[in-house]
Amino acid sequence: MATSEKKINVKHDGLQKLEERNAAALAGGGTARIDKHHADGKMTARERIEFLLDDGSFEEFDRFKKHRCQDFGMQEQQYPGDGVIAGHGLVDGRRVFVFAQDFTVFGGSLSETNAEKICKVMDMAMKVGAPVIGLNDSGGARIQEGVVSLGGYADIFLRNTLASGVVPQISAIMGPCAGGAVYSPAITDFNIMVKKSSYMFITGPDVIKTVTHEEVTKEELGGAMTHNSVSGVAHFAAENDEDCLQTIRELLSFIPSNNMEDAPRTTTLDSSERMDEKLNSVVPESPNQPYDIRDIIHLVVDDGYLFEVHEHYAKNIVVGFARLAGRSVGIVANQPAYLAGVLDIDASIKAARFVRFCDCFNIPLITFEDVPGFLPGVNQEHGGIIRHGAKLLFAFAEATVPKLTVITRKAYGGAYCVMASKHIRADVNFAYPTAEIAVMGAEGAVGILYRREIAQASDPQAEAKSRAAEFREKFASPYIAAERGFIDEVIEPKQTRPKLIRALELLDNKRDTNPPKKHGNIPL
Repeated sequence: MATSEKKINVKHDGLQKLEERNAAALAGGGTARIDKHHADGKMTARERIEFLLDDGSFEEFDRFKKHRCQDFGMQEQQYPGDGVIAGHGLVDGRRVFVFAQDFTVFGGSLSETNAEKICKVMDMAMKVGAPVIGLNDSGGARIQEGVVSLGGYADIFLRNTLASGVVPQISAIMGPCAGGAVYSPAITDFNIMVKKSSYMFITGPDVIKTVTHEEVTKEELGGAMTHNSVSGVAHFAAENDEDCLQTIRELLSFIPSNNMEDAPRTTTLDSSERMDEKLNSVVPESPNQPYDIRDIIHLVVDDGYLFEVHEHYAKNIVVGFARLAGRSVGIVANQPAYLAGVLDIDASIKAARFVRFCDCFNIPLITFEDVPGFLPGVNQEHGGIIRHGAKLLFAFAEATVPKLTVITRKAYGGAYCVMASKHIRADVNFAYPTAEIAVMGAEGAVGILYRREIAQASDPQAEAKSRAAEFREKFASPYIAAERGFIDEVIEPKQTRPKLIRALELLDNKRDTNPPKKHGNIPL
């Protein structure tokens, strides 16, 4: 009997010890630091994971892991988990891997063991083919560990690179992210920043003031709206932590778990045969009158919903996800309402990055084209518009996913070629009757071709107008391109939705390949 009682007591002591260790890990950096975190309007790392994942689905790795640093009194400061929470769970029933830096423990700074935990979930994500989500809130490398912490960053960077194009990688910047820490989010597919509480920069305001004598605040230098609208480093700007995490969940609904799968398909009550008469009047009769390309997109896609990416950056082009007959598609569209929809450096980079993501993860591309050309100017030329514009050309040409194009109005010059033209392997190309496909606009063309005749005319203005109308009919009409087979069909705008859906169905089993090679050399 005594032996039996002893066994029971040993088991009880083991459970008690486990409960104590779990409680210590769940406490993070302690009540005071958690309260300060809440006072700043921020959720804790564990609260963020709980909000992001389906209820009760989180499975944690390395909860009790501790750092190994013996210098600067660090051996006296030990927290189970060491400032990062890592594991896996479900989002809408689909497996994801996640790590969340805990700012209440050493400011979320990266240590050797901290990095090991992050690398473990990234390695596992690659093995099982599931997305990786990083919730970043860190003061940077743990100074007390020196080069060991820097090596931890490099270990993460390597995995980011190897995972690129294999599993989706999403970074949420939910606090500070500075120095070497910014390069992991920079490699990942999407960055989401929280307004007024997150920032990213290589060197902070104090260093900049010392080196260059420029005075700038953290928000101006690397805040959410700075990186969403100026640098283009971030793709989304969230109002708060909850909005940020909800954005991640929605983003995941449009993309597959890995590069061997297709994105989830949904059911919709929006008829595949729906035609909307409003589409027939969206494009203005005047070729120079602006309109919002999103007015066309909303009338075509399922339930009129576009999940826009990079909304605040390079507004002359629109990119984002939508659905057609329940199937996820990537939208790339020139925006005539901003800079006439012209392609410039920023727009080319923005669209190229998005096109390559869609191609990596088997998401069909729908291009709505109304582009007068590339933006002229000394700054654009000196900034490398040739090289940056070539990125978009390269991305579209390289893509092997189904590619559909709708020319709504202008398709001029090299920009016509770049925007998923038939010549770079677009599969099905439609044009509206309002489409103008030419080397340049009619007015510019006749100014060159008929300069003498216009100058000698009794009414030069009327002569130019007449010549432009003649040129438009003879050379810029969509029927000229259709006669050559460069346009598969000239359609009535209201037919856009059913035409695109049928084309997607046609291409459902499309197989296209690029020549064998290690990788292309995109003009970076």
